[in-house]
Amino acid sequence: MSSEHPAPSEPVRRAAPLLSGVDWARKPPAHTVTLLGRPGCHLCEDAREIVVPVCEQTGSTYEERDVTADPDLLRDYGEHVPVVFVDGVAWDRLRVDADRLRAVLS
Repeated sequence: MSSEHPAPSEPVRRAAPLLSGVDWARKPPAHTVTLLGRPGCHLCEDAREIVVPVCEQTGSTYEERDVTADPDLLRDYGEHVPVVFVDGVAWDRLRVDADRLRAVLS
């Protein structure tokens, strides 16, 4: 048997895993959450009451945009607010669930 290959009963030694340099104690990166809404919308107010505390708990950035201030947003989302975006991707609309949002941000 060649000395280049271990005997079948010997454990095979492998290089360290690819993620060995990852600092697992460090917090994951925060997300950016954008709430599209409009003034006087009771569903938007309800969504804000959920989104703001969840963002604070998860260390995520929160911003809010008024669809009535942007013709493109008004055209695309005016009848479907509130809309929650996570990292620029539409995630939820109308009724926002705190547990689901917390899970996606954690």
